[in-house]
Amino acid sequence: MFSLKQAMLGPAMLGLTAGILVVPSAHAADLPLKAKAVEYVRVCGLYGAGFWYIPGTDTCIKIGGYVRADTTINGGGSHGQPAWSGDSGQGNRFADYFESRSRFALNVDTRTATEYGVVRTFAQGDFQFNNFGSSNPSTIGAAPTALGGLSGSLLNGVGGGYVAVEYVFIQFAGFTFGKSASPYASPWQGFPGNLSSFLIGGESDDNAGINNIQYTAQLGNGVSLTVGAVDPTVWTRTPVYNLGIPGAIGASGTGSNAYGGWTAPDFAGNIRIDQAWGLLQFSGAAHAVSGSYNTLGAGAVPTALSVLSGHPDTKWGGAGMVALQIKNIPTGAGDDIKFDASYAKGATKYVISTSAASPSFAMFGGSGFAYQSVGFGATTDGVWLPTAAGGDGTIHLTTSWGVRGAFNHNWDPYWSTSLFGGYGAVRYNGSTNDNLAGGAGLSTAIGAYCAAFAASHPGQALAGNATGAYTCNPNYEVSQIGLLTRWTPVKNLTFSAEVDWFHLYRHMSGSSVFTPNAPQPTALYEFKDQNTVLGEVRVQRNF
Repeated sequence: MFSLKQAMLGPAMLGLTAGILVVPSAHAADLPLKAKAVEYVRVCGLYGAGFWYIPGTDTCIKIGGYVRADTTINGGGSHGQPAWSGDSGQGNRFADYFESRSRFALNVDTRTATEYGVVRTFAQGDFQFNNFGSSNPSTIGAAPTALGGLSGSLLNGVGGGYVAVEYVFIQFAGFTFGKSASPYASPWQGFPGNLSSFLIGGESDDNAGINNIQYTAQLGNGVSLTVGAVDPTVWTRTPVYNLGIPGAIGASGTGSNAYGGWTAPDFAGNIRIDQAWGLLQFSGAAHAVSGSYNTLGAGAVPTALSVLSGHPDTKWGGAGMVALQIKNIPTGAGDDIKFDASYAKGATKYVISTSAASPSFAMFGGSGFAYQSVGFGATTDGVWLPTAAGGDGTIHLTTSWGVRGAFNHNWDPYWSTSLFGGYGAVRYNGSTNDNLAGGAGLSTAIGAYCAAFAASHPGQALAGNATGAYTCNPNYEVSQIGLLTRWTPVKNLTFSAEVDWFHLYRHMSGSSVFTPNAPQPTALYEFKDQNTVLGEVRVQRNF
């Protein structure tokens, strides 16, 4: 028989046994599920420093860019542009003598290895705020500017600014599609050793690219061949003048652009040798030059008679360039020399090239006997005078040539200096006195241009060297020389200062009483060479 004590322990033991059986079951239900493995960002060493794998993919990505602040002193409306036209060319009180810009550039580079080779995409946007120079609100108000149809007052206002698109392209199996460096361009483009985006003497994409399609074949031993087709509308066309329209040549020696729409791309390419000693490149481009219509209104706007009036035949011009870089020169580690020489016919933008539209020059200065002196230089791809206006109706292509380059020297790991320069010449066919030869003289570019120039600049037909008499010739040369010094106190942080002298040599001689663009008065002006000097300072942090 069980004792009373045993009877009491029995139920307790049963309860304890049941609890032991239940507890493991409860613990099993409370255990968490196994966590998914964390995929950490991995470094991609295939394409250089800074690349990493996008998680979950085999694509490598690099994010970089820079922050920059710069100021141009005595410039001409854009950073690093000499005062060679407009208010700054006149030196009047509407000109802005200081132009400042702050920019944040962001670029994204992706690369994926495939059986066809590396597939690459690249894009860069510039977030920036700046004043544009020579844009005094009292003279332009809210008039649209070339920057996307937005007014300068909006872009410059507090909290304003804009995004500028630079390179945007895709590369695949040797092909490049999108906004990239032209197949014509040298690796340094318009920057052999300068800050300024306005170094005359050769082609420049301004490191911002141009819409194109190109193919590059690597031939071995550093030799490559590139061919492609380029959209000419932004980077490779300067104006074409119809000299038969009312007021064809204005007071500043320039006319209205009468180019036709583009119907053919520029066909361009290069052969390049890139080795340890340096680089040698030969480039070429074919460029179509077309006019719109023979009958146009003032400002080259169409009229109801434009289509019936016909148009000049399209002419093909082109350009050629040789570029050379010499590395490892005995002056110091990392020193080099870069230069390129160009020749163009009907493709003046390949010589008189900047980060914006090719400039036409109108510079004013002092004179020993006249109210002021002035130098003109009209930049065009060609001019034509319709037969109904006394010409031969054909486009006369403009010829140009130039050279530019730099010597780059490193004093030590922190200081470096570049001495750079550029030269460009523009020529119109015909001789100086063609305009005096009657109707036959108007069959040349000089004859037609000077007849239109005389309409707003009296005194061309006067004999002798009397005051108010001149000889017309639209040919001109421009030259530049500059010095740039950089200080890099820590890696990827650079302070730079540049001085740039610009000279315009005109072929006009004598003087004329005429009315320049406002606010200049009607007075006697002497045709004379002109000079200007600008300065630019910059601080930039790359990342």
